[in-house]
Amino acid sequence: MSMAIRNVRIIDGLGQTIERGTLLVNGDRFVAVGGERDVRVRRGTPTVDGRGLTALPGLIDCHVHLCLGGDADVVGTIRDEEPALTLLKASRFARLTLTAGVTTVRDVGARDHQIFALKQAQSAGLVPGPRILAAGLAICMTGGHARFIGREADGPEEILRAVREQLAAGADVIKFIASGGVLTPGTSPDRPQLTQDELAAGMDEARRAGRRVAAHAHGAEGMKNAIRAGAHSIEHATLLDDEAGELMRAHGVFMVPTLSALATTAACGPTCGVPESAVTKARSMKARHEASFKQALRSGIPIAMGTDAGTPFNYHGDNAQELTRMVALGMSQMEAILSATASAAELLGIRELVGTLEPGKLADLVLVDGNPLKRIEILQDRSRIAGVMQAGRFVSGPLADSQQAAGSKQ
Repeated sequence: MSMAIRNVRIIDGLGQTIERGTLLVNGDRFVAVGGERDVRVRRGTPTVDGRGLTALPGLIDCHVHLCLGGDADVVGTIRDEEPALTLLKASRFARLTLTAGVTTVRDVGARDHQIFALKQAQSAGLVPGPRILAAGLAICMTGGHARFIGREADGPEEILRAVREQLAAGADVIKFIASGGVLTPGTSPDRPQLTQDELAAGMDEARRAGRRVAAHAHGAEGMKNAIRAGAHSIEHATLLDDEAGELMRAHGVFMVPTLSALATTAACGPTCGVPESAVTKARSMKARHEASFKQALRSGIPIAMGTDAGTPFNYHGDNAQELTRMVALGMSQMEAILSATASAAELLGIRELVGTLEPGKLADLVLVDGNPLKRIEILQDRSRIAGVMQAGRFVSGPLADSQQAAGSKQ
């Protein structure tokens, strides 16, 4: 099936804008993208009038946890609820994420391997949701951070076994825990956890299998261990120092800042239900986290958008708040959009498929009422999302409803 979107502002994900453009879709791919006079649309092709709308690539969130629901005490919820309920809730969270314009996510830690069942159900068209690249269980040391969604392992041999277990289950990416964290009681975010030798053994195995590697690290020493071991991205990078920053820049290691996670936890009041230890840790690091983000931006460290959606009060579907936070800290609106499109696709190793509006790419896009280059906040307003397209089909928004209605009459 062919479709044209005409007279629309196009933000192509390459840093360019076409004020009055046309997008031509055939099947699940873009076949032409350009100015109104540059793209030939055959008579009879179904057409969407994009007047007043902006088209941009489907957003990519590089750090979510679909097994978590933004509860005040997510650790307690995971501990107490049945795994089947977690999976059903994860399906709902995936749908909310898609309706917010996020067409691809990287899930970097689940309570079990049911995340792969959700991924298969979505790929089969049984339930709606973003395209999922999943890590399965995060790999942590015994007693380490994220053990409630992790596989505990000690020593290079056991780490190797843990990686192979995730690969056997279907992991697209491997996630390691290189420092303590905020939500796990008794762990200090500034302290390293898995050693460099342990990280190197696991990351080498992941690379042999052709998988990319994400490393959770708040503290600088944990970051350095992970970078030297071969990480593709540092998740959070909260307490960046000059040496860690230089290593990231020199090796092309991405920062996935997840500003929203610390901000929503730090903003919690005394009766909100988030464990006091987590609130205290978040508040103590928030200013340093913002300074680390600014340092990364100044020094040219590549940045890809990630929210840590699912952590306390950091809800699935509110993913675009991360773009607003990054702009508030000095990113331009275009840079923020690129961090959630082309740069995110590059980090995930799927740049040839998604992340830009180019002929031959999968037709993932968001149509929004207004211009996010003037007000990035409009991407947070669901009422302004006219349509979310995934692989050539509108899957959410008023345009999806219109498409379904038209199909039912045929």
